[in-house]
Amino acid sequence: MIGCFDSGLGGLTVLARIRQLLPTADVVFFADQAHVPYGDRPHAELLELLRKNLAWLDAQGVDAIVMACNTSCAVAERYGWPVARAPILDLIESAAMAVERGEFRRVGVVATAATVGAGSYGRTLRARISGIDVVEVPAPALVPLVESGTIQGPIARAAVAEVCAHLPLDLDALIYGCTHYPVLEPHFAEILGDGVTLVDPAIVQAQRAAELLADASAGNGRTTFVTSGDDRAFRSSVNRMMSALPTMLATR
Repeated sequence: MIGCFDSGLGGLTVLARIRQLLPTADVVFFADQAHVPYGDRPHAELLELLRKNLAWLDAQGVDAIVMACNTSCAVAERYGWPVARAPILDLIESAAMAVERGEFRRVGVVATAATVGAGSYGRTLRARISGIDVVEVPAPALVPLVESGTIQGPIARAAVAEVCAHLPLDLDALIYGCTHYPVLEPHFAEILGDGVTLVDPAIVQAQRAAELLADASAGNGRTTFVTSGDDRAFRSSVNRMMSALPTMLATR
């Protein structure tokens, strides 16, 4: 069984990628919505939340923990990963692998304020790829939009345009440093144009999960959804997001 967690709905983009490659695997998806958004919280608090979330997934007996929360990965990269029984797949490491494969040299990262503040994307990319130029830009307004279902229309586009205005004009690629952001891809693509490759780390993250769990992926294809927040609202939001994701996945 695969364990997967995020602060909220953004992790469903990782889940969707996992389902493409491991349709029969059983997955438990945990959304820590009682504390969403993570991006505004102090690092010490985020590290404690990460410890508790990993321990909860371990207690479910998962074979691996596939991270779907960039902010948690950023904090762990800076301060160290809490001890866990199950192996952990780091989403930022997957992003670096995707950039390396694409041979990109000037890369932007849009992420939560906590992720940008940790500096983890820049350190990870520079350690892996010599001479790469990395620009990290915080996008605190985007997670609340996605959580509320505001992913289309002028409000969402304006929010994405505001973020993109802080990016250099000569980027090779832009990394979604938060799993909420890929659902806003039509806006990013329209604003940035064809010259900038949009990198969704969830794609490589799912590939790594499939390789790690090749011999342990057989199951009933069941997904168990758990939230620390309002369960009824969560179920409604999951249904809304999952119905929108096939269109997004079809573009990659």
